[in-house]
Amino acid sequence: MQLGINLGYWGGGMDADNLAVAQEADRLGYAVCWAAEAYGSDAATVLTWVAAQTERIDVGSAIFQIPARQPAMTAMTAATLDSLSGGRFRLGLGVSGPQVSEGWYGVKFDKPLSRTREYVEIVRKAHVPRTPRPRRRATGRCRCPAGPGKPTSSRSTPA
Repeated sequence: MQLGINLGYWGGGMDADNLAVAQEADRLGYAVCWAAEAYGSDAATVLTWVAAQTERIDVGSAIFQIPARQPAMTAMTAATLDSLSGGRFRLGLGVSGPQVSEGWYGVKFDKPLSRTREYVEIVRKAHVPRTPRPRRRATGRCRCPAGPGKPTSSRSTPA
């Protein structure tokens, strides 16, 4: 069995304590430290900070919210976090809910399962060498498929 901890949402007033908890979990051999995001704080910044101040514990997003980022940006963020942490990043994705999606991000909350499938497909393809991203519009927010730009692949390789 492996143990993990969840730091929850950042900015609740116990941020220094959360870092100490993550460092102690790292010292004790816990497998993973998760951080959440909601309107107010993002998980990527928190996980980067935690990864920089720990040695072995994996860091994971619980969750990166799909309406907040285009899939290519999520792929780049995940690859960068994975590289900076020495291969310790775990990507968790989710659609959030109607209030956060529409009320905070301004993205219509519809077809969450098909949106997630398409999003994951694009994130995965972004890190396969020489495999271009699909031309179709993912979640209505990818680049214009009729534009002059050609599909590209990532310049970085996940750890």
